[in-house]
Amino acid sequence: MAAQNVSRMCMVCGVENTEGLGARFFELEDGELAGVFTPRASHQGYPGRLHGGIAATLLDETIGRAISIADPGAWGVTVELSLRYRKPVPVDREVHAVARITRDGGRLFEGTGEIVLADGSVAVEAAGKYLRMPIDRIAEGDFDTEWLADERGLPDTLDI
Repeated sequence: MAAQNVSRMCMVCGVENTEGLGARFFELEDGELAGVFTPRASHQGYPGRLHGGIAATLLDETIGRAISIADPGAWGVTVELSLRYRKPVPVDREVHAVARITRDGGRLFEGTGEIVLADGSVAVEAAGKYLRMPIDRIAEGDFDTEWLADERGLPDTLDI
């Protein structure tokens, strides 16, 4: 397991973004990517339940980042994302997403992912299509100062 880099201000992984998710991403031995974050009360929709848009955001980021396992210089821009909500996601515990690339067609790639509950059941499923683009066509400014190693260390275990 290896931690992927994070950003300073990204809504999903930004370590200095106090309004963001503060998510972390770990490359798993089987070629999949795990996304992990701990919801706050401000992330709920209905009381005690993660907002569906936050679940979608975490899955979108996890699937889009999975391409960098096989191609570390690759960046994805979401073209299409579809979701199926099966069960509510509680906000009182860490949320785990897992994703993988299902088709790499060069400029366009596809992937799937799930939010997995503590009992191993799937709460949310997603499938997406992403456009592979160079970072200078995606971001403005000095991206190198915004993209940094996740210094928080690896978790002892990651049950997904």
